[in-house]
Amino acid sequence: MTPPVEPRTLVLGGTRSGKSRHAEELLGDDAAVRYLATGRRIPGDADWDARIAAHAARRPVHWTTEEVGGTGLAAALARPGPVLVDDLATWLTGVLDDAGAWDAPVVPAAVDAAVEGLVAAVAAAPGPVVLVSAETGLGVVPDTRAGRVFRDRLGELNAAVARVCDDVVLVVAGRALPLPAAGAGPGATTTPVAATGGTVATATPAGPATPAGPATRADPATPADPATPATLVGPGDTAGPADAPGAEVPDPDGDVAGTPAGVPGAVLPVTGAAAGDVAGAAATPASVTESDVEIVPVTVGRPDSRSRREAVALVEGLAMPTGGLGRLGELGVWLASCQGACPPQAPVRARVVLLAADHGIAANGVSAYPPEVSAVRATAAAAGRLPVTVAARAAGATVRVVDVGLVAGAEGAEPGWLVSHGTGRIDREDALDGERATAAWLTGRRLADAEIDAGADLLIPATLAVGATTPAATLVAAVTGAEPVAVVGRASGIDDRAWMRKAVAIRDALRRARPHLRDPLALLRTVGGTDLLVLAGFLARAAERRVPAVLDGLAVGAAALLAEELAPGAKDWWVAAQPSTEPAATLVLEHLSLVPVLDLAVRTEDGTAAVTTLPLLVGAARLLAETGSAQDTGVLPGDVTAPAGAGR
Repeated sequence: MTPPVEPRTLVLGGTRSGKSRHAEELLGDDAAVRYLATGRRIPGDADWDARIAAHAARRPVHWTTEEVGGTGLAAALARPGPVLVDDLATWLTGVLDDAGAWDAPVVPAAVDAAVEGLVAAVAAAPGPVVLVSAETGLGVVPDTRAGRVFRDRLGELNAAVARVCDDVVLVVAGRALPLPAAGAGPGATTTPVAATGGTVATATPAGPATPAGPATRADPATPADPATPATLVGPGDTAGPADAPGAEVPDPDGDVAGTPAGVPGAVLPVTGAAAGDVAGAAATPASVTESDVEIVPVTVGRPDSRSRREAVALVEGLAMPTGGLGRLGELGVWLASCQGACPPQAPVRARVVLLAADHGIAANGVSAYPPEVSAVRATAAAAGRLPVTVAARAAGATVRVVDVGLVAGAEGAEPGWLVSHGTGRIDREDALDGERATAAWLTGRRLADAEIDAGADLLIPATLAVGATTPAATLVAAVTGAEPVAVVGRASGIDDRAWMRKAVAIRDALRRARPHLRDPLALLRTVGGTDLLVLAGFLARAAERRVPAVLDGLAVGAAALLAEELAPGAKDWWVAAQPSTEPAATLVLEHLSLVPVLDLAVRTEDGTAAVTTLPLLVGAARLLAETGSAQDTGVLPGDVTAPAGAGR
């Protein structure tokens, strides 16, 4: 008899993991299963033919096989089941092939349409459906643009299908591991939170209740019903109506426009602490402890897909050769999706936020500069004398210098956001205690709110701290699994002896970080620093409020890496200014799937390269808005058989 199977089940796994066999076993031998094969036969590929034959040979003779691809898969799912789809990765490859996506400057809108159609078909399928797909990261994908396109799109496809499935299973070495529901931990269920529209973990009746632990790297929580009023509640946050900026609004095209219900990295009060207890981020936030708030990872809504499709179509119809705008076209499409409008508007209120802080590890000689230069840089920035401030004036951006963690302050730096006077040496002790770590996260969120409420339409955060690349590299190694020696760079221009001191410091700090590898906030508290925590909160909150940001430098990149852990999906709201000479920064770009806009070899680590992208972003938006279409201008491709000179 056919074993019980959920109406919709997604089976993930790597190459040769046994995922297909497990999917077949879920449906049993007695059911008349419709097997939807998505792999295309490749003329002359005997190995591929042999694999197809091996799969077919083990299926029961009464199963029917249909070879489908493209939009045909969605149509096939509309017919009665049981149905087994094997697999989504090969289906996506065919869709990308048909759309010519591998070499296109932006992924064509036809790909989005096909994916959305498939997800809708899975959700509406009438009978039991089992879908097989390759889990991103468990296969060999070339480090090329085409490889990144496939990896990113497959990850998005898997996540979208998982959201409409009743069961998700990961197969490793032939063993099936059921995955928990989105946002749920072991032995926990999700319960609506009326105040925030989000979810919190609650103990199941089967066992005794246990205190909630620290936030871990869990699957993104599923947004709650958009009908539930969404408000932001937590120390320093102000509750507002559902139609306030940042409240959740259901996008008619399916994306979440605004704050998802359950704030990314949400600060959920659990002891009745009053909002505003740490307003101004006092130097000693005694009113906020880890027992006062719980920071919960929750998915950020993606940029608007409808505007993105409209922008892609707009670019394809401009008076120019196909793909003529290159990366400028991609940037214009990104801006359109972030703004939810096509054509996009040029950013006119870009804001640079520079954080001043001290790191205890700087006293260990890991930088070419002594620790006290952090304050000196802050004073120079406030006076408009650093490269980033000069570049900002040239680009028409405004600058704010904020002291979040200097030992003795700095002239011109705003002091009202101070969280701590320096940090501990991360190779020997935690950077911050729990109270200050929470306060730093909240401070970053409030800084982002302040800038956005003042009208900022593009944000560029950076840190001025000496020695910041040492904790940043440690965080990158902890998240990516890289060895210490693989993340150590020259940063400020250190010599070989300083490089060795830095490598030892990162090695020792990484040992201290190991117990916290699955807890992003604990990692930042243990081996990060005040500025890095503020940056992470800032970037997460900006993405939550649908305001794009430009990343520049290793410190900002490391903070972004942890912000993505605490607010999954935030990376879609960021663009990388340039690659860095720091090896850890390269790992950040790979992990976040970000392609740099420029390659200027700028090594200031203060946001200078990010500011230089502003004219390009303005130009990209104006190109989409002001360039004539091929039809309107008559700039159309001619007949390739026309005689020479006919088109002159």
